[in-house]
Amino acid sequence: MKLNNLRPASGSTHSRRRIGRGPGSGLGGTSTRGHKGAKSRSGYKKKIGFEGGQMPLQRRVPKGGFKNINRKEYFAVNLSSLQKLAEQQNLTKIGLAELKSAGLIKGNVLVKILGMGKLTAKIDVEANAFSKTAQEAIQAVGGNTTII
Repeated sequence: MKLNNLRPASGSTHSRRRIGRGPGSGLGGTSTRGHKGAKSRSGYKKKIGFEGGQMPLQRRVPKGGFKNINRKEYFAVNLSSLQKLAEQQNLTKIGLAELKSAGLIKGNVLVKILGMGKLTAKIDVEANAFSKTAQEAIQAVGGNTTII
């Protein structure tokens, strides 16, 4: 062991500056906080979005649009997906439980059947809503549509 190999024990040294430990440290007095003002006081906490007294951005920018609180959001399922599901699992009736088990929908969602794709299988479909084209396509093949 030589003097040039000596190192302080781990945890014994402080990497951060020790503030407010007297004038000899060079960081005493105001402890790098400056003179007066909110930031120099103890307990100071900056509000989110505070811009030094300037009008904050979220208050400067006007609110726009309209949010309908009564809006019903439907999860779309196409006829092509129903056709695949009917072929794979050999189903004649498809409801929300079958769609959930197949992984087409998750959780408690409202389902709307849309008319994209071709339907050849005769199936009875239960859903919360149907588009006109989907309803016509299902009935054209001989199936039934039931709104839950």
